[in-house]
Amino acid sequence: MALFNTMFGANAQKSDTIKVLTASDFNKAIENNNVQLVDVRTTQEFNQGAIDSALNIDFFQQDKFKSEFEKLDRDQPVYLYCHSGNRSHQAALKLETMGFKEIYDLKGGYMMWPSKN
Repeated sequence: MALFNTMFGANAQKSDTIKVLTASDFNKAIENNNVQLVDVRTTQEFNQGAIDSALNIDFFQQDKFKSEFEKLDRDQPVYLYCHSGNRSHQAALKLETMGFKEIYDLKGGYMMWPSKN
């Protein structure tokens, strides 16, 4: 029973920290330009098109990834996206271990972003 409670307690905590938002909800949430909005794709992908005011921190460059996220405020929400949602999900899990309290992930990634060119 303790294992059962521990499992569900951990899952509940995880869902409290990381939330996946639809493109519409994500867009509403980042309308305030003071949010920490991060594109975790490669520089090449980022240069082909990105959400306005996003900071590019490449998930694949792990040393730089960690050092750049260390500069952000762990107590403020961070909004993540990648191409399809896989890398941003992995990034969200990593940020959770780094102590970020509120993480939002764009469901389906940049492919689902309505205003991309």
